[in-house]
Amino acid sequence: MAETEQSLGDKRGAYSEPAFFSHGFRPFFFSAALFAGLAVPLWMAAFTHGYRIGADGNALGWHAHEMVFGYVGAVVTGFIMTAIPNWTGRLPVMGTPLALLFMLWLTGRVVMFVGGNALVIAFVDCLFLFAVAGLAWREVIVGQNWRNLPICALITLLAVSNIVWHAEPALNLPYQTGQRSALVVITILMLLIGGRIIPSFTTNWMKKQGMLPLPTPFNLFDKMALLISALVMTCWIMAPTSIVTGWGFLIIAALHLVRLVRWRGWAVVRDPLVLVLHIAYIWIPVSFGMIGFAILQPEILTAAHALHALTTGAIGQLTMAVMTRASLGHCGRELRAGTGTVAIYILIFIGALLRIILPFGDMGYALAMSIAAMVWASGFLLFVMLYGPMLFAPRR
Repeated sequence: MAETEQSLGDKRGAYSEPAFFSHGFRPFFFSAALFAGLAVPLWMAAFTHGYRIGADGNALGWHAHEMVFGYVGAVVTGFIMTAIPNWTGRLPVMGTPLALLFMLWLTGRVVMFVGGNALVIAFVDCLFLFAVAGLAWREVIVGQNWRNLPICALITLLAVSNIVWHAEPALNLPYQTGQRSALVVITILMLLIGGRIIPSFTTNWMKKQGMLPLPTPFNLFDKMALLISALVMTCWIMAPTSIVTGWGFLIIAALHLVRLVRWRGWAVVRDPLVLVLHIAYIWIPVSFGMIGFAILQPEILTAAHALHALTTGAIGQLTMAVMTRASLGHCGRELRAGTGTVAIYILIFIGALLRIILPFGDMGYALAMSIAAMVWASGFLLFVMLYGPMLFAPRR
């Protein structure tokens, strides 16, 4: 998202509606962070005290669905609705159409929590991501931005994964097929987008400092790493306990660790906004390695522990890194991480780390998870407090 909101101003003319709906990142980044900061403590309360929450009273199912399709769905939408105008040069979705799209997301969260007829819930919940996919396809095709058609395809697959999640019982699919499918799509998005922005921002910063050598540009190694990763994760969707899948995850963990090293993250330690992207990407090979090890040695490491390295670690850290940087840039603020922003990064990192290591200690499981959840959620609530005012205000 190299072009700023201001540089699109002349193209879209005067905008007189609320600033909150002037660009996609504003409502969706704010609401995603607020939702994550509140939904995770609510889930922990339900887990600890046995509360029945969610459409069918299944608190675990509600938590799994809403963090993947609710939280991540909002972040992806905020990113896409902001990036596409920069990719295509077309006007962004804003004002009333953006407000209606946001209401679709919000309505999905309400029906998933309140419950009712299963078909109605599924229809309302699934409608949002298909609307986002439709907008993405329209803008990219009309703008002839063929390079980003794979991004549109992945958003469509994320929407399809939501249908699969709702249809699992009726189709008698393996447990959590829809969830794994969605996580695969989200992870591929992170590998693609992270592979663009991390070396790019790192290169730009290093050039300003006159530092050499620069990060290795995208080449055949990256293509092979992405292809092999997609194949392994596709196997994981339908054969999550296969030994072949387990070894495959160990292989792609090594590939992405090498990929990360080639981007020379240690050179940007003085710029937290860039450094956090490298730290977030570290979680990807770590989570791949843990998932593979959990498949091969389930008596030592559970699938839940490994999965949370991917969700609370990689997804949580990378989405927040993108939200903070994009919000600062598009709201006209200096691209600099202040003390508060650094605190957000630290809270999310520590929360993810605690979620993985605390359950192995002597502390009670519920207490350990509650501590980790509160630390992690605090990072998102701090984002709401620090970035909320600028997301509601006109661009400087």
